Amino acid sequence: MLRSWVIIVAGGTGSRFGRAKQYEPLLGRRVIDWAVDAARSVADSVAVVVPAADVPSERARSTADVVVAGGASRSASVRAGLDAVAAADGPVGDERDREDAFVLVHDGARPLATAALFRRVLAALVEGADAVVPAVMVTDTIRWAHGGTLDRSTLRAVQTPQGFRASILRAAHDGAPEATDDIGLVEAIGGTVVAVTGESHNLKITDPDDLVVAEALARRLAAEPDATESAAMSTTPTDRSPDPGPTTDPVASPASADPSPTRPAIRIGQGFDIHPISDDPARELVLGGVRFEGAPGLAGHSDADVIAHACTDALLGAAGLGDIGQHFPDTDERFSGADSIVLLTEAVRRVREAGWVPVNVDCSVVLDTPKLAPRRAEMHDRLTAAVGAPVTVKGKRPEGIGALGRHEGVACFAVALVESSTVEPS
Repeated sequence: MLRSWVIIVAGGTGSRFGRAKQYEPLLGRRVIDWAVDAARSVADSVAVVVPAADVPSERARSTADVVVAGGASRSASVRAGLDAVAAADGPVGDERDREDAFVLVHDGARPLATAALFRRVLAALVEGADAVVPAVMVTDTIRWAHGGTLDRSTLRAVQTPQGFRASILRAAHDGAPEATDDIGLVEAIGGTVVAVTGESHNLKITDPDDLVVAEALARRLAAEPDATESAAMSTTPTDRSPDPGPTTDPVASPASADPSPTRPAIRIGQGFDIHPISDDPARELVLGGVRFEGAPGLAGHSDADVIAHACTDALLGAAGLGDIGQHFPDTDERFSGADSIVLLTEAVRRVREAGWVPVNVDCSVVLDTPKLAPRRAEMHDRLTAAVGAPVTVKGKRPEGIGALGRHEGVACFAVALVESSTVEPS
């Protein structure tokens, strides 16, 4: 059985934050203590790297096993942590056993990474990866400084904890190279890197506003405990095998949505929504997150965006999480007049927590007016940003058939493809 260490890198002085952010309070605990507590779920031992001046002070007090002085850069601080790990481990079995230990490196300024994420990373190492990185879809439009837009469907934002075989990480740091993260150093020496699904709430605190956001997210996570915890790959010092998974209700516990012992690589969901034309002349028509001024609006508890609703149903269905009415019921006043793009974004978060990543959604909207073509690009952009994957919208005329042909409402059909968030090549 191989040992696992977690190195929490918190050696910065907080020049952009204005003070050492790792010691800032977050719901009764320091930011760095949140990181240490999550690391404990997989680590035999935890090492914390702090500014050299803090090592002898009470400020550096931590529940970690080792507290060590950091260096002048992030890479130097990681090397200090590696040295501390080697010194603390001493000879464990033969030299090969010690060198092949697992080491996870985590930013001390990322307090909201869950134990489930640490376990996913370690499980990928157990399966044979040299290095593992959590990654999430990029939802913002990214442009080159000199002009031109990047294809965000090919981009991923990487997070920590990042995991490594100790021998690989030490080899990557041989010669004291510098990089913004250790994955780049491993790739530079030809190591195999795989990606696992990260967490949208796993933000890195950089400035004071980030701490405000982190507190809000922490409160939400406390009120709605992360259901992925019970379904994530379980790793303990005595059992490195994946957890067989929970058997709880799929809607109450999103992560348990797949009851089968063999998880498929992809799944498909179908969504449908229909709303009548509203009698309220002040009601605005909202389709795909875009407001169509002058067109009669649709009746509904929220903003009645049939496209966003159909997308939501399709994605929830693909993940086995029920339907939109179970998650955002029209009997709940919190959703009265709600922006359906916000609801779609929240549904995508739950889909991701259940272990599924949206690949694309395709929608067919049935209506005569207004024409969608002039606003189609806007709808694509709003929906794609919410889903984190391409969303396409097509308009279909009802040809005078039925209530839709009489202009009494608007309907939308959607089909979503999702893929499992199990380990894939980076």
